Amino acid sequence: MVVFVDGDVSCRVEGRRRVKSWLKQVANHHGSHLGDVSIVACSDEELLTYNRKYLDHDTYTDIITFDHSEGTTLSGDLLISFERVLENAESQHVDFQEELRRVIVHGLLHLAGFKDKTQSDAKAMRQAENEALSMFHVEHAR
Repeated sequence: MVVFVDGDVSCRVEGRRRVKSWLKQVANHHGSHLGDVSIVACSDEELLTYNRKYLDHDTYTDIITFDHSEGTTLSGDLLISFERVLENAESQHVDFQEELRRVIVHGLLHLAGFKDKTQSDAKAMRQAENEALSMFHVEHAR
């Protein structure tokens, strides 16, 4: 089950039912199924606090993924800085909701085992994100 949680900012995800269905489809596409996934809306400062406390990183980021998956069941907490997503959307000249879906699916792909620390891993992650986003647009174009 996917839940949308207001952290210290409002969780402004549009089309929640469609997003839930899409995330289930992405999980299935990667040989897994969707367990409990929380999408938590945070400010930059809130996410920075988590980044410092749990990852020992002193940088802003758009998402931190806490993986609680077991076997092929993808579960976890996706903490997202809505401020970072807005800034990324503006700098990339894309719609906020489109960038938010990219960040959400990025977190889900981490739960599915994708990494992004090396250049080749980051390239594979970006390809999987693009494929997942196209799945959303095909499935929900109607």
